[in-house]
Amino acid sequence: MTTRIALDGNRLMADARDLLADTIRLRRRIHAEPELGNHLPMTQAKILDALSGLDLEIRTGDAVSSVVATLIGDGAGPTLVLRGDMDALPMPEDTGEKFASSHTGVMHACGHDAHVAMLAGAARLLHARRRELRGSVKFLFQPGEEGHHGARYCIEEGLLENPKVDAAFALHVFPNLQSGSIQTRPGPMLASSDEFTITVRGRGGHASAPYMAVDPIPVACEMVTALQTHITRTVNVFKPAVLTVGRIIAGTTTNVIPESAELTGTVRTVDAETREQVLGSIEQVVQGIAGAHGCRVDVELDYGYPVTVNDAGFTDFSVGVLTDVLGADRVSLMPAPIMGSEDWSYVLERVPGLMAFLGVCPDGVEPNQAHACHSNLMRIDEDAMAVGIAAHAALALSYLA
Repeated sequence: MTTRIALDGNRLMADARDLLADTIRLRRRIHAEPELGNHLPMTQAKILDALSGLDLEIRTGDAVSSVVATLIGDGAGPTLVLRGDMDALPMPEDTGEKFASSHTGVMHACGHDAHVAMLAGAARLLHARRRELRGSVKFLFQPGEEGHHGARYCIEEGLLENPKVDAAFALHVFPNLQSGSIQTRPGPMLASSDEFTITVRGRGGHASAPYMAVDPIPVACEMVTALQTHITRTVNVFKPAVLTVGRIIAGTTTNVIPESAELTGTVRTVDAETREQVLGSIEQVVQGIAGAHGCRVDVELDYGYPVTVNDAGFTDFSVGVLTDVLGADRVSLMPAPIMGSEDWSYVLERVPGLMAFLGVCPDGVEPNQAHACHSNLMRIDEDAMAVGIAAHAALALSYLA
């Protein structure tokens, strides 16, 4: 691991605060016009405008609306990729902000607008100090994080090559963390995320004569409880797994037994072995129950994001750098992973790196009372974005010193 060098934290924070006004303006422009998925032409145009005038090698994606801007330092050295994801969520906004979403049913409720703005600010800061860099920084503006596998598409389009990437860092805002503080951990940081669909097929009939039908509804209900019991009785308690049935669809009215019932849900784990164990056991459990009741059952598995695993060495290096710059009271280690998921996991499967949380709890609110990510009322303390700019820049300056 690269030897950590001492940085002037006061100067770095002052440089970041000088960029804060422009960073807030960019964040608000993106927030007001959110876009979904992998094709974000308006957001991409705003990013390219924010980077204009900088001596960067810019490449836009073909399959997705990504922007990869490479800053080449003053001398040979490794390459670090820094990421800001771009996409919003398909949900309403009810914050009442003056810059609230103008697109009905779409909202930046996960802070990706702030991620983009902070990364653009870091690009400007590092561009001004590029003579201090030995190597390159790739600024990745990535679409499609919210379930659309955007990071995987960026990798397929050559993100990690030309020049070859040696380390990776991503920062995610977190309203339920004290503003301006940073948390992370070595090893598993976020869970894998997979989905399942179970279709139970019986035989329809009149609700008054269930013995003349094969009712799939109680069979489906039995499957829900059996799957929960199976998790608690077969999965190592020290390797957490969550299986949640989030939706049950069956029937049309009160006096009809339907032909089928459908269950859909999600599985979250924090290690690959447990992931495969749980996903592999779903069909075993439901086939047994279906057979006992004379039903047929189909199971579809939709593999989502892998476990997000932080490299221990790069985490130690990064925590040291961030502590030097921000102070020990602002940087801490999480005691355990959380069960949310991230497509940054695709990058961290291939490159030593890190994801960290940046606290953005709004003024006057206790962190545990703040509206969380994915809430229609989610707000952030925009001043904390200066810390995000400085964090990106500090890691680049130290890693490429």
